[in-house]
Amino acid sequence: MAAVIVLAIVIRGIYVVRPIERRLVERFGKYNRFSNPGLHWRLPLVEKIYLVNVTEQMVDAEPQEIITNDNLNARVDAQIYFKVKNDEESIKNCQYNVGNYKNQIVSLARTTLRNIIGTMTLKSANSERDKINSELLKTLATETKTWGIDIVRAELKEIDPPKDVQETMNKVVKAENEKIAAIDFANAVETQADGEKRASIKKAEGVRQASILQAEGQAEAIKLVNEMAEKYFVGNAQVLRKIEAVEKSLANNSKIVVNSEKELINVIGDLAGAPIIRQ
Repeated sequence: MAAVIVLAIVIRGIYVVRPIERRLVERFGKYNRFSNPGLHWRLPLVEKIYLVNVTEQMVDAEPQEIITNDNLNARVDAQIYFKVKNDEESIKNCQYNVGNYKNQIVSLARTTLRNIIGTMTLKSANSERDKINSELLKTLATETKTWGIDIVRAELKEIDPPKDVQETMNKVVKAENEKIAAIDFANAVETQADGEKRASIKKAEGVRQASILQAEGQAEAIKLVNEMAEKYFVGNAQVLRKIEAVEKSLANNSKIVVNSEKELINVIGDLAGAPIIRQ
């Protein structure tokens, strides 16, 4: 019978610590030892075990109304990510230095957000979220350094203005978008007009250049004609005058007396029935 009792006590005292956990063992309400992952044993009814999760966890700071520096009620919410350090001292601190570290983180985050956003306008709060996250993280890390935890990151979940302000902001954004669209359309039309203008100028320039080339060609042709006329006509001007004199003589005479210049003989050699006397 005693062996059965001892066996029951042994079995009941066995416990296993998982890799994501660490455990504290208290004996009669006093810290006794620290349990890492693995198989362990405790004295039933004498020793009590406290489990601590050492994985990254998240708590919601819960939505709250915060009055901004421009007297607007903004609805603000944030999420805090943290983890308990896995060494023995940190595990003891998270259990003995703070009553409930999750609730304490939430309360501290809400207070810090009120202090930060209360000094900012609603517009700046929305445009400087990174700054708010950074200041919130820094404050939480400083205030919790004796709690045995690491604040991993802090992120604003929402900063919502009152409904009437939100409607006004939406109208402003819509008007701004329409303004940008109108400017873009005007720029596109102007660009198209510039393109058409440049195309017209190039076309006119092409026509002008073609006309110049055509005129130059015609001028060159006229020049050649003038040169040829001067070369051949001026040299034979006397012959032409003699031919004119012969024509007048033929009208009244049947006998023609001419020099033996080859040009004249060739010209009048075939005159009808007219004898030619060479000199």
